[in-house]
Amino acid sequence: MERRPAVYGLMAEFDNPTSLLDATSRAYREGYRRMDAYTPFPVEGLSEALDFRRTRVPLIVLLGGLVGCFGGFFLQYYIAAIYWPIIVGGRPFNSWPAFIPVTFELTVLCAALSAFLGMLALNGLPQPHHPVFNAPRFEMASRDRFFLCIEATDPKFEAAATRRFLESLGAREVSDVED
Repeated sequence: MERRPAVYGLMAEFDNPTSLLDATSRAYREGYRRMDAYTPFPVEGLSEALDFRRTRVPLIVLLGGLVGCFGGFFLQYYIAAIYWPIIVGGRPFNSWPAFIPVTFELTVLCAALSAFLGMLALNGLPQPHHPVFNAPRFEMASRDRFFLCIEATDPKFEAAATRRFLESLGAREVSDVED
C-alpha cells in the first residue's frame, strides 16, 4: 500500500501580475495569512498584499557593527595600554586617534558579516529543496507565470474550500503541493 505524501499547500497559477496581485489581496481579505507569491520579476504592491512585516536584519546589522566597533577599540586599548605598553613618539598609551582606522574597519566587517549571516538565518537558508518545487509547472515561475501558494498550516486552510476559493479567483490552474 502506497502512502500518499502530506500536502504543503495549494498553488494557483496566474497569467499576469495584475491577476496575481488581485488574487493575493482578495485572499488576504478572506483571512488567509500563510501564503507566498512567486513571480519572474518584482511586482509592485505584492509585498503589501502579502502583508510582509518589517525584518530584524537592520537590528542584527546594528548589533554586529557595535560588537565590531567596541571589540576593535578595546582590543587595541588592551594591547597598547595593558598587555604591551610601549611609549611611541611620546604619545599616551591610550592614543585613541590611532585606533580609529582599525575600529572603523572592524565595525564595517562585523556589520557586513552579521547582515549576511542574519539574512541567511532569518530566511531559513540554505534550503536546497522547498516543497513548492514539487508543484507542476512551477518551473514557469522564473519565466512568465505567476503563482500564489496558500500553505496547509494556515488556520483557515481546508483543502476543498481553499481549492474552490483559488479557482474562483480566475487561476489558470490550481494544484496540490506535496510536502
